[in-house]
Amino acid sequence: MRHGVRRAVWQSWVRAAGSGVRLPPPPRGDMAEPGPGPSRAREEEPSPTGKEEAAPAPKKRRLAKGERYVPPPRKLNTGVSFGAEHFAETSYYFEGGLRKVRPYYFDFRTYCKGRWVGRSLLHVFGTEFRAQPLSYYRAAARAGRLRLNEEPVRDLDIVLKNNDFLRNTVHRHEPPVTAQPIRILAEDEEVVVVDKPSSLPVHPCGRFRHNTVIFILGKEHGLRELHTLHRLDRMTSGVLMFAKTAAVSKRIDEQVRQRQLEKEYICRVVGEFPEHEVVCEEPILVVSYKVGVCRVDPKGKPCQTLFQRLSYNGSSSVVRCLPRTGRTHQIRVHLQFLGHPIVNDPIYNMEAWGPDRGKGGKIGKTDEELLKALVEEHRSKQSLEVLGIGEEDLNCSGESKDSGNSGDCTKSAEADPVNGNSCPAEDKKDPERDDVAACPLNSDINLGTLDKDQELNLCENQDGQTGEKGWEEKDPLCVECRTSRRDPSPKELVMFLHALRYKGTDFEYCSSMPEWAMEDWEE
Repeated sequence: MRHGVRRAVWQSWVRAAGSGVRLPPPPRGDMAEPGPGPSRAREEEPSPTGKEEAAPAPKKRRLAKGERYVPPPRKLNTGVSFGAEHFAETSYYFEGGLRKVRPYYFDFRTYCKGRWVGRSLLHVFGTEFRAQPLSYYRAAARAGRLRLNEEPVRDLDIVLKNNDFLRNTVHRHEPPVTAQPIRILAEDEEVVVVDKPSSLPVHPCGRFRHNTVIFILGKEHGLRELHTLHRLDRMTSGVLMFAKTAAVSKRIDEQVRQRQLEKEYICRVVGEFPEHEVVCEEPILVVSYKVGVCRVDPKGKPCQTLFQRLSYNGSSSVVRCLPRTGRTHQIRVHLQFLGHPIVNDPIYNMEAWGPDRGKGGKIGKTDEELLKALVEEHRSKQSLEVLGIGEEDLNCSGESKDSGNSGDCTKSAEADPVNGNSCPAEDKKDPERDDVAACPLNSDINLGTLDKDQELNLCENQDGQTGEKGWEEKDPLCVECRTSRRDPSPKELVMFLHALRYKGTDFEYCSSMPEWAMEDWEE
C-alpha cells in the first residue's frame, strides 16, 4: 500500500511539471521513486528558470604516484583597476625636492610561459632572470617567497608545466620622481584632465608602481578606475586626459582612430631653429625597449611632425610641435635628426650619438654599440636613474619581444614573477637616499646559508627595535637595501618637452606655458 502511494505521488509531480506549473523539488527520501525512469524524466525537463543549468564541476583526475597537480587557468579580469588594497601597500615621503616611495613587499605573479614548459625552475631563473645569482633564488625559496600553484617551492629543480602559476615575493624599491604636484586642469562626470610633471610615468610599468600618475591620483585625489586615453613619455610634462567610464573612453578612442584629435607640444631645442615651418617625415625604428631608445631608419614606422619656431634667445629656440602620428619618442627623434635636439634630453642629446649627435641619422655605430655608449655615458655621470634603469637591469641577456619598456613605460610591470617583465632587474635598482642601508646589513652576506630566522634577526637593531623607517624597508635578500647611491636632482628630472594642448571634436584642454618656454628665459 505504501509503495502504491509513493508511486502515485511521484506520477502526480511528473504530470504537473510537464504542464509548466512551478513546483518545489520532487519528493525525496522514502517518497522517491527508485529506478531509472524518473531520473530520465528529470533530465529531459527544462530548468524552472528557463536557463540552461551549469554543468557540474569536473572531477579532479586521480594523480599517479609522484605526479604533481596543476590547477586550471584562472579567469582574469579584463583591464587594470587599482583599489584601496593596492594604494595601501606603502606610502610616500618627500625629501630634497623629490617624491619617494618607502620600500615594500610585493608579489609578482605569472603563468608559465610556453617556452618554460618542460624546463626546471632553476634553469629558467638561470637563463632568463640573471639579474640575481642563483643563490638569491635558493635563499628566496628557503624563505618561502617562491610559490608554485600557491605551494612553497622547496626544490628549484622542479619541472614547469603548462598553466603552472608562479608567485614571487620581492622587496621592491621605486626610483624617486619630482615632488612637483599633479595639477587638476579639469574634471567633470566624464573626464579628468591633469598637468603631468616630468619624470612621472602615466601608469605602473617597469620599476614604477606607486610613483605613477594613476597611483598618485588614486591615493591623493580619490580618483580611481580611470581609463587611459593617451600616454606621455615619462620625461614629458603637460596635458594628460583620462576617461571616467568605458563609454567615454570608447567614444574618444574612435576620435583617435579617425585622427580627429590634435596634439600640440612645446619644447626648447639646441641652436637657432629655422624660422619657416619644418615638416619631418622620417620613419622611426625602436632600438631598445628596455632602455627606451629609437632612431630614424628606413625600416621604421612612417610618421610626420610639423615644427614652428616661436622664439630664439641666442643659444636655444622654443619650438611648437604638431605630431600627425604617435610613434615612440617621435618629436625627440625628429628634432635630433634635424640637428636641434631638446636641450636637456637625456637620450637624444648625448655624446654617445657621435660628434653630430645623430644629426641627419649619422651615428657611425651599431645599435649594440650605441646602447653601450649611452649606458656608459650615464654611468660615468651616475645618472642611470634618469633613464629609468639601474645597474642590475644591464645584467640581463639581450632584448626580447617580452622586454618591458622602462623608457616609455608602455609595458605592464605585472608580467613576470620576478620583476614584472622578461628582464627581472627592472624592479631592483633605484636611486634611494644615502641612509637606505641604516639597518646594519653585511654586504658580504652569505645567501647560501641565510634562513628565515636570520632574515628577521638581521633587520633588528641591537636593542631589538626596528629601524627608523620600519623593518619592512630593510630586507636581507634585497641588494638595494645594502646599496647607497646619489639621488638625482630635481633639475635632472625635468626635460624641456611639454604637452601644451589636447583637442578633440567636442573638447579642448590647455595647460599654461612652462617657465623654460618663456622668450626671455636663460639657463
